Amino acid sequence: MTAFRLTANARAALVSGERLLGETISDQIRRHHRRRLRRQGWERALDHGAGWAAGQPPPRAGNAIDVLIDGAEALPVIAKELQAAQSHVHITGWFFSPSFALVRGDQPLVLRTLLAELAERVDVRVLAWAGAPLPLFRPSRREVRRMRDELTSRTQIKCALDSHERPLHCHHEKTIVIDERVAFVGGIDLTSESGDRFDSSDHPARAAIGWHDVTSRIEGPVVADIADHFRMRWREVTGEHVPPAPEPAADAGDIELQVVRTVPERVYRAVPRGDFRILESYSAAIRGAQRFIYLENQFLWSPEIARLLRRKLVDPPTPEFRLLLVLPAHPKSGGDDTRGVLAELIEADGNNGRVLACALYARQGAHADPIYVHAKVGIVDDRWLTVGSANLNEHSLFNDTELNVVAHDPDLALRTRLRLWSEHLELPADQIPGDPIQAIDELWKPISADQLGRRTSGSPLTHRLVELPRMSRRTRRILGPLDSLVVDG
Repeated sequence: MTAFRLTANARAALVSGERLLGETISDQIRRHHRRRLRRQGWERALDHGAGWAAGQPPPRAGNAIDVLIDGAEALPVIAKELQAAQSHVHITGWFFSPSFALVRGDQPLVLRTLLAELAERVDVRVLAWAGAPLPLFRPSRREVRRMRDELTSRTQIKCALDSHERPLHCHHEKTIVIDERVAFVGGIDLTSESGDRFDSSDHPARAAIGWHDVTSRIEGPVVADIADHFRMRWREVTGEHVPPAPEPAADAGDIELQVVRTVPERVYRAVPRGDFRILESYSAAIRGAQRFIYLENQFLWSPEIARLLRRKLVDPPTPEFRLLLVLPAHPKSGGDDTRGVLAELIEADGNNGRVLACALYARQGAHADPIYVHAKVGIVDDRWLTVGSANLNEHSLFNDTELNVVAHDPDLALRTRLRLWSEHLELPADQIPGDPIQAIDELWKPISADQLGRRTSGSPLTHRLVELPRMSRRTRRILGPLDSLVVDG
């Protein structure tokens, strides 16, 4: 018994020491980020109060937005709008697969074929990240050049590769602008790299990783801001000036939207001090949260976001406050980092039941395949919504180029949340309690806990929603901060 107590005490001391080391490193990173932002005149991104992000572009009224959930819904809509182009198509992305089919079935519609046909009658420009300069991660420079050549060979498609990245970082935004009439902003890449993006909200098991993702279709004046960002990047990369549309887009709805972005400093001459308004928007929304925060994201290891969330759990604004997270079961990278932050949040909650993190699985009988959560969605108190390309890590908030759209629209936020929760809970929206706290406590918690028990015991899943284990390996408590020290500039 004595030996067991010593072992337990030693384990507790080791975990405590690693936690202290991780917190020390995280504090150093936060101070570094604050100094960096202060030098660039962007310290407000960490301290901005409630409301819209300051500066340009401002929020614009008169827009319409459709939040498109999962590839089977979004990709055919994108294809249809592309086919209707009258003057130009401007696309940005992390990586493209020329053979990627946006429409499936008897008559698939392949990206290269679609763009090549369009380029015979309209201006088609594709702006992609140039790829990793060192063989540390994919895609490599060589792979991207091969992709460009395959996409453009014997076509009128113009494709530029943007190598203006910070070391160990990339261009990550995913936007499409068509005639400056309609735009798409979100997380869906037009590629099958690392997984097929064409998956339905039913997420049938397919003997391969499933894919959950979100984008938005936008019409109205805010489309011009998305188009301006593309023109800026194209000019910086190619030296070619692309003229704007002769007339701004007319009002298309009654929703006020704001385009926010991440652009690191000293990457583009047009933005010498950078742009950190995605961080500003998330920080303000989380700081102002009163009842609940709902986040779907590929990663969760930003020290700034983690600290804000932890403060909400330690000193909740209301007794019923909840933090609900949907994350990948196994991220492509950063898994230890996200689990370390999750462990810190669970610890900060102190067994008060305010935080829940879940993963998704596609099941078929005794088998279950993970559904990769690639969506980047934030909803706060059914009054604030963001959809875009930014993950909640240093890459997306400080060092990659990213684009998000933000709305302060209760009806839009509520409708989007109910659609997402209906998918994840596998219930019609009208069977989900109207109070989100009740829905979390009475549906999310028991369903996800039961499925975790089934996975732990080896029993077949009966639902796709699975609680992420509440404890991480102790080494994960410091890997997130250490990784940030290595890759963050």
